[in-house]
Amino acid sequence: MSTPEKQSQKGLSSQKYLEIGEIKDNVVVMKNGSLRAVLMVSSINFALKSIDEQDAIIYRYQSFLNSLDFSIQIVVNSRQLNIDTYLDVLREEEKKQTNDLLRMQISSYIEYINGLVKMANIVTKTFYIVVPFSLAESKDGNIQSKLSSVTNAAQVMSGRQAFEKYRDQLFQRVDHIVENLSGAGLRMTMLNTQELIELYYSVYNPESVEKKGLADVEDIDLAQ
Repeated sequence: MSTPEKQSQKGLSSQKYLEIGEIKDNVVVMKNGSLRAVLMVSSINFALKSIDEQDAIIYRYQSFLNSLDFSIQIVVNSRQLNIDTYLDVLREEEKKQTNDLLRMQISSYIEYINGLVKMANIVTKTFYIVVPFSLAESKDGNIQSKLSSVTNAAQVMSGRQAFEKYRDQLFQRVDHIVENLSGAGLRMTMLNTQELIELYYSVYNPESVEKKGLADVEDIDLAQ
């Protein structure tokens, strides 16, 4: 049987292998001092678009890629649909029913929905764009000063003024991505601190995370 002390040590031993230093002010700070912002992106049904609309989307996306002078990471997070919470609500309603017919209908509906999800193996997909920024890419200073800063990246990022300066440069990249991809019919929002914590926790703890997790992209205030 594992004690709380052993569990704590296990958690610490796992954390030392992660590249994430901390998450603050809507930004992921890596252990090497570089920064990450994460955009949640809506999807579009490309197959249902007309030929002209498809061509316009492809052209806009091509233009977006050509406009980039920095790297990005596109992540597709696939999860099997979990409706346990929804089924629990239905079971509670079933218990409250005084009408036998309605109670039987709810019970039959629960069995139907549960069986359908298991049989169909429904998977939900969430799309993200990870935007990086490192001190070596800073607009300030010469090559020698940048290299010196990168060598002491963690110390530099610990200072509030330096952190805010480089965070602003990261957010300029985010604005560039939002502006260009909005023309392709995509909607997106930058995850805040709490959403970033939930996202990374769910990535590293897929089995234990509660399925409430992040809100659906349609329910979040999306950038215009």
